[in-house]
Amino acid sequence: MDFLDALLILFAGLWAGAINTMVGSGTLVTFPVLLGLGYAPIVANMSNNVGLVPGSISGTLGYRAELRGQGPRAIRLVIAAALGGTAGATLLLTLPPDAFKAIVPVFIGIALVLVVLQPRLAKAIAARRAEVHPHGGRGVQVAVALCGVYGGYFGAAQGILLLAVLGLGLDDTLQRVNAIKNLLTLVVNGVAAIAFIALGDIAWDVAALIAVGSVMGGQIGSRVGRRLPDSALRGLIVVVGCFAIVKLLVT
Repeated sequence: MDFLDALLILFAGLWAGAINTMVGSGTLVTFPVLLGLGYAPIVANMSNNVGLVPGSISGTLGYRAELRGQGPRAIRLVIAAALGGTAGATLLLTLPPDAFKAIVPVFIGIALVLVVLQPRLAKAIAARRAEVHPHGGRGVQVAVALCGVYGGYFGAAQGILLLAVLGLGLDDTLQRVNAIKNLLTLVVNGVAAIAFIALGDIAWDVAALIAVGSVMGGQIGSRVGRRLPDSALRGLIVVVGCFAIVKLLVT
């Protein structure tokens, strides 16, 4: 790896860390860069996952104020995310990589529609039940686990999927939902990283560069994202999600 390649990976990691913290889809920045530099898809995917874990830690810490008071909810959802992430990592280690990627754009598209319609849908759901479950109930936990399966397998846009699920299932502001999303993404990436380190093939120089960049990006993303009103954050989610769909379709 020469200096320019290293610099490109470092900046891709920074960008991905910022985008992941604010919305999600940072993998759609780093993954194509690694492919363009000649890394095999599986190696690129696993190395990228390992490298983005420190960025997830950074972003979660940046949103720690919005996490306050969400402890009981977080415990339930973290367990679901960990189970799903473990299953997804197992699939990546055992199945052909193209088996799941074909439906990724569909998942992202559905998530974007849910994010856009979230305020209306949330009001309609709340009106049909006497009390909104403070932790989202079993349905949200199952949906988070399924998002974890997807995130452990590939990871691109899992943040958008989580925001859609949590935005509908939790009676809370989008900023606090985003804080939980960052925590759950950290859990999914973390358990997947453990499996990849133990059983996979990691390019450690790549992972280290992405890690350094994503830590800086996580802090930048949290500072910017926490200042955005819900409407602006929702708009950013849609823009990034549309870019993610186009990127996946043409890659």
